[in-house]
Amino acid sequence: MVYFDTASSAPLHPVARQALQASLDEGWADPARLYREGRRARLLLDAAREAAAEAVGCRPDELAFTSSGTHAVHSGIAGALSGRRRVGGHLVVSAVEHSSVLHSAASHEAAGGSVTEVPVGRTGAVSPSGYADSLRPDTALACLQSANHEVGTEQPVDEVAEACRAAGVPLLVDAAQSLGWGPVAGAWSLLTASAHKWGGPAGVGLLAVRKGVRYVTQGPADERESGRAAGFENVPAIVAAAASLRAVRAEADTEAVRLRALVDRIRNAVPELVPDVEVVGDPVRRLPHLVTFSCLYADGEVLLHELDTAGFSVSSGSSCTSSTLMPSHVLRAMGVLSEGNVRVSLPVGAGEADVRRFLAVLPEVVAGVRQRLGAAPESPTASPGGLAVAGDAPERVVDSLGKRCPIPVIELAKVIRDVPVGSVVTVLSDDEAARLDIPAWCQMRAQEYLGADPAPRGTAYRVRRVS
Repeated sequence: MVYFDTASSAPLHPVARQALQASLDEGWADPARLYREGRRARLLLDAAREAAAEAVGCRPDELAFTSSGTHAVHSGIAGALSGRRRVGGHLVVSAVEHSSVLHSAASHEAAGGSVTEVPVGRTGAVSPSGYADSLRPDTALACLQSANHEVGTEQPVDEVAEACRAAGVPLLVDAAQSLGWGPVAGAWSLLTASAHKWGGPAGVGLLAVRKGVRYVTQGPADERESGRAAGFENVPAIVAAAASLRAVRAEADTEAVRLRALVDRIRNAVPELVPDVEVVGDPVRRLPHLVTFSCLYADGEVLLHELDTAGFSVSSGSSCTSSTLMPSHVLRAMGVLSEGNVRVSLPVGAGEADVRRFLAVLPEVVAGVRQRLGAAPESPTASPGGLAVAGDAPERVVDSLGKRCPIPVIELAKVIRDVPVGSVVTVLSDDEAARLDIPAWCQMRAQEYLGADPAPRGTAYRVRRVS
């Protein structure tokens, strides 16, 4: 089985395994105690903090270990907002932040605060000027990920951090996806990360709060981790997390070059091998190990199951793989195709042979899924004797109510081939994914998307055939 989903969780790094096993014997005692066993545990904890702080680019006394990356995000946002409550209750986030950030924003809004979501372009990146424009006199905190977890796009953190500094607003950076590849540039104020993203053990998060940042810990006070993370420290796991972070950073430059070449091969080959594919995310400013693409006329859940059967573990932001049947908020914010979405994130040490085999298997898998759905991915064809032009031909209606993605788009593709140029096809759908997938289909197939209107049982999407 080939594991291509390190963006979700990286396999335990050999160094982490060794450090964990060694520290289980030395770091089990309470590091707050003064007897020998406690002092041993304290030495291990202090050494891990120094190593992690060096990798983050902060002082050791600015860094706290938490029980997870999500806990770090929740604590960081809540503490910073509380520390600046006299300034105001306005929070700024990007539309493509990790769900932990968006959940914190929703909780803040429910408690009476205000939230501004900064939009992104089709590559998934925010505009620094647009982010700066969202800052207000009552803005207490801004949040921006260093790189996106679904499409790999790197954000302009240094420019946004400078805008925040000029406005006197602290910036919290979620560096979960990028910290293993290098430090985060820019004058950020708070930073969070999660050890299992770089090959450390699950259950260890990092929360860095720069000196001078107003911060008030929420919840009952605790003496450990500068009062920012309550509970007994898991010293063996923390030691393993710090050791693996140092190890992956030592080999990051070499691995980044090697994996970027493999990812470039996937990015270039997939559109050539599989028809009707959209590769999403920034082609240049992106993580070196991650690529995401979406396949027209393919069910994401079935596609992932078939790839799993073929021996490849990948993930997806497709609505078809979600229990909510909603497209990924990242793909939705980008306005790109969501159906048949596949995210490939290569682990450290991934080989060329595995990538070559993936590219050999993918076309057949996608074709099989499309055939099963009765899809017709070929380009629209002209009627015999040339393209007919619509006169007073009635508008065609495709009733796809009650049908999940990608069926509405498949039915649209079949019908539009049979109508004259200039005719309008209306697709009735109650699947939220259609809001993304029908406009994306129009852009990919050079047809005109006329917009969407409310319908009695869903939404009416209108498309004009232009070729």
